[in-house]
Amino acid sequence: MNEYGSWEDVMSQSSPDNRNAGAQIMPLRIADAAQSVRHVFIRDLLLNAHIGVHRHEKGRSQPVRINIDLTVRESGPDAGDDLENVVCYEQVVDKVKELVESQHINLAETMAERIATRCFEDVRVLVARVRLEKLTVIAEAASVGVEIERTRPDFRDTELGGPDFSNR
Repeated sequence: MNEYGSWEDVMSQSSPDNRNAGAQIMPLRIADAAQSVRHVFIRDLLLNAHIGVHRHEKGRSQPVRINIDLTVRESGPDAGDDLENVVCYEQVVDKVKELVESQHINLAETMAERIATRCFEDVRVLVARVRLEKLTVIAEAASVGVEIERTRPDFRDTELGGPDFSNR
């Protein structure tokens, strides 16, 4: 209890939209047939990662949840039922697993950036949104973490009809 009342009191006074705002990832609206773009995603990937800045986080792993949304340039309207013609989410997952298991990373922000960089190893990936959540750090929270969105350095959003931010 604080000057605002209990947590339950505060939440009961919030609108239903605000109460659930943190519970859902709002998917990007990035699939677009007219622009030959598809949305590849990985939801709720649960891994044990070597992550954290505190002494009790060093030398051990902790559970993380990772969500990835990718804007992907299609090779054509028909992938020809051939894995070579699409971004393979299994390969993306394998790259993420290798990263989180290979070394200790201090910050969730750093790990999210490195995951996005790995996604751009496939030249068809134009935009990557990565959400990384540490699940057991704060006892009173279901999770804490970071969400980033990165654009391939040589890609301009205007290619998909979006705004031109290149002059900013």
